[in-house]
Amino acid sequence: MEPSRHQIELERRMPERNMARFYVLELDRDLFGTVLARRRWGRIGAAGRTMAETFPTEEDALAELRRLEQIKRRRGYVDRPESAAPTAVE
Repeated sequence: MEPSRHQIELERRMPERNMARFYVLELDRDLFGTVLARRRWGRIGAAGRTMAETFPTEEDALAELRRLEQIKRRRGYVDRPESAAPTAVE
């Protein structure tokens, strides 16, 4: 059973502080069907970091993603423009 695909892409830019960051929250499943709440973050243009947590249900994982989204929005993160996507610099 595939989870409904949830992805939230946020960014925070402050040119006066040379800050350009991204934060991506995703709901996914691994090969064994375990529900994962995955987050990626870092400087825009860099690979960044990734962290995944397992949850017993999709609803629990979605609740955690929404909680993290609220925290980031309070810190000044906003929705990413449609054309922007975090890319790794090789």
